[in-house]
Formats: sequence, structure tokens, C-alpha cells
Amino acid sequence: MPIYNESRTLRTIVGRVLSAPCPIPIELICVDDCSRDNSWEILQDLAATDPRVRIFRHEKNAGKAAAIHTAITHITGDIVLIQDADLEYDPRDFSALLAPIMEGKADAVFGSRFAFSGQRRVLLFWHAVANRILTLLTNMFLDLNLTDMETCYKAVRADILLQTPLRAQRFGIEPEITARLAQWGIRIYEVPISYHGRTAAEGKKIGFRDAIEALTTLIRCCFLDTRFTTNDEYFLLQTFRRTRRVCRWDFNKFQPFIGSRVLETGCGIGNFAELLLDRPRLICVDENEFFVEMTRRRFGHLENIRVLQADITDPNAQGNLRDERIDTVVCLNILEHVEDETLALQRFYDLLEPGGKLIVLVPANPALMSPCDQSLGHRRRYTRQSLQALMTNAGFHVRHISQYNTVGAWAWRFNKWRGRAELTARQIKLFQWLLPVVKAVDAMNLGGGLSILAIGEK
Repeated sequence: MPIYNESRTLRTIVGRVLSAPCPIPIELICVDDCSRDNSWEILQDLAATDPRVRIFRHEKNAGKAAAIHTAITHITGDIVLIQDADLEYDPRDFSALLAPIMEGKADAVFGSRFAFSGQRRVLLFWHAVANRILTLLTNMFLDLNLTDMETCYKAVRADILLQTPLRAQRFGIEPEITARLAQWGIRIYEVPISYHGRTAAEGKKIGFRDAIEALTTLIRCCFLDTRFTTNDEYFLLQTFRRTRRVCRWDFNKFQPFIGSRVLETGCGIGNFAELLLDRPRLICVDENEFFVEMTRRRFGHLENIRVLQADITDPNAQGNLRDERIDTVVCLNILEHVEDETLALQRFYDLLEPGGKLIVLVPANPALMSPCDQSLGHRRRYTRQSLQALMTNAGFHVRHISQYNTVGAWAWRFNKWRGRAELTARQIKLFQWLLPVVKAVDAMNLGGGLSILAIGEK
């Protein structure tokens, strides 16, 4: 709860929050943004009488968003919900806001004042117009269909919010949170809420300047600063998720070898799993607990899908998969991360039914090893000869092996020459735009590609 000069409503709203019907325990983090009235003294009294109230104070006024930043650093719960310190929003809506997250359907829920089914005070036409314009632009820029982007009531899973960088200092926090959550690619729901707006005489603080700040924040987040998470691996996977044509290009190269009972190891957040959903049986495996949860939430409701958190080289994982009668193992850009690649290939061989296929995609050419490889966690790059030897020693008959993406190799070499240690979103998007050129260059058989694709048969 961000607070600035709210002494007239503070006791009332805190009381309403603490007594609100809520399916989980409430922790109320109040941040006083250097109020000039006696809000801080009231907060001290409230905290002394109820241990659920935790209070913090800014020594200098910094804005609503800054107060929210401070609160986020102190959260201990599983779901974060922003509550203004005035009486415009009704805490009795908490249960409705939390329900989609508690039921496993949503990762964030917005309380909409315009998806109306409760009480709403009729007030401030031009504020509503500005809100609808900003919501429309948000929907256009981020491909959403929200009805109320500027709502204060946003409930978000804490583990996601804690990995979301926020820079806005005032009321730009609303479009910034919205943009970042959309860029996460998570499931956003809306529920109708009651709204009891107030006038400027009653303490309404937002104005034209704030609408301009919201617009500039939205433009910054959507087009200039698109880094939506501090989780580097997730950021990269989500960026690749948006380059569907590149994923489809890779997929088409090995699609003829895919059977009906498929294991994808190192599935990440399901970028390639999206293309395998039509298989009678698909098992998605990853070591990362967060990625497994995201994949399970995306596809776990489908009866032909099984999502597991496991190290594929672990004998226990092998036992869990024995009865699946796997005829295809898909291992895309994973082998270069594995400490014991020989053991991993042997585990794949053991899991496969006779005649089953192993599809392996790895980075090519050890001479291209660069700081970017190191930042991505690559332990090695391969030649066709080295990969074929590894697969043969594991028992596979290598039916196909090829090297491709010459343009990507040129770009990787350039990055190495520049000493770049990061594969940026702009580079990935540029590569998708240049995909027709990439295909044309590959058709010339110039050699020296960025990736090696190999198909092994048991």
C-alpha cells in the first residue's frame, strides 16, 4: 500500500484490508512516501496493534511507483496485490481477484472498473477518456484485450514480480507493470470490481501530467527498453518464443523423423512443445523447476501431455519413463550444456524403443566459441565428425547429419570479434526478418553453419 498524505482515510482502508474476506493470510506492507500530514504516526499506531501491518517510510517524496518498489523488496507472500490508501477500491473484491491465481488458471489478475458487475460511482468523464485511450494503446502495442489497464488492483504471483525490473517512479507504474507482464507471456485474467472514485477536493492526485507519463512509459517499455525480467534464461526463451518462424524453420528440418511417442528433454518453457502437441504422447522434461511449472501451466491440461522436472541422466528419471514406450527423443540445444554428454546420449539410447530416433541439435564449430557461448552456459561446440562419433559410440546409427545457418555463423563470428557476451532480443528479431535471406544463403551450400542437426536411430 503506497501512502502519501492519506491521514483522512488511512485507518479506514487499513481496517477494511485486514478484515477483507481472503482465502489466504494477509500481510499488509505500507510505505509512507514522506507524507506531510500525520500518516506516518497513524501507521505506527496501526502497526503496533496488528502484527500483520509492516511499515516503511521514505525520507524524501519519490512517487507512488517508488513506494511500490520499496514494498516489493519486503514481500514474503506468494501473491502481491496493490491497494491504494484511499477508499476508491474495495478490499471485499480480494477473493475475486485471487481466485483465478489460486485455481491455477492465471498468473496475474487485473480488477477492471469497466467490466462492470458491481458498484461504480459515476464521475470524471475526461479521466475515463484518458484511461480508455491508454488502455487502447496498450492493447494495440502488446496484443492484449484489457478493458482497464490503469486499474490499481493488479494481483501478481510474487515469484514473477520479484523477477520483473520496474523503473517508473510515479503513476507510470501501471502501464509499466502491464507491459512487463504481457512481455512475460504469462496468463493474465480480468475480473470486474467495484469502484468508488473521488474528486480532487477529496484528494484525487492524478492529472494530465500523469497521463503523459503513462504514455511515455508505455512507449519505452514496448519499443525502447524491452527487458522484462532479470531472469536471463527466461528472457532469452521468451524472446525465441516470439520468433515462431525461426522455430518452425528448425522444426521443419527434423519433422519427418518424429514419431508418435515423443520425449523432449530440456523443454524450457515449451517453445518447441507447441509444435508437438498433436502427437499421441508428448513428455516434456526440464531440470528447471520454474520452467517446468510454466510449461505445465501452458499444456498440463491436455491429456496427451506429461510434464516432469528431472535430470534426464538421473536413474530415477529413467525409471519414471520406462513405461512410456518412447519412439523419439528430441534434444535441441541441450547437449552442449550437459557436463557428461556421453552419459546423456547413453540414457537417451536406453529410453528409446528399438527403431526409435534421437534428434539432436547443437552449436557448430569450436572456433566460434565466444563470450556469448559462455554466458549461455555452453560447455562446448561441435563438429559433424565429433557429434557423429559420440552418437555412434552410444550405439546409434546416424541416419542424417547436416550443418546449416551460414548467416548465423557470420553473425556469431562478428559478435565474437566485438567481444559481445549477450545475445540480444533485437538480434534475434532481426534474424527472423532476415530468414528468407538465411534460407537463400543456405541453399548455396557455402558451408560453415551455426548449427548441426543429427538424427540417430536405435
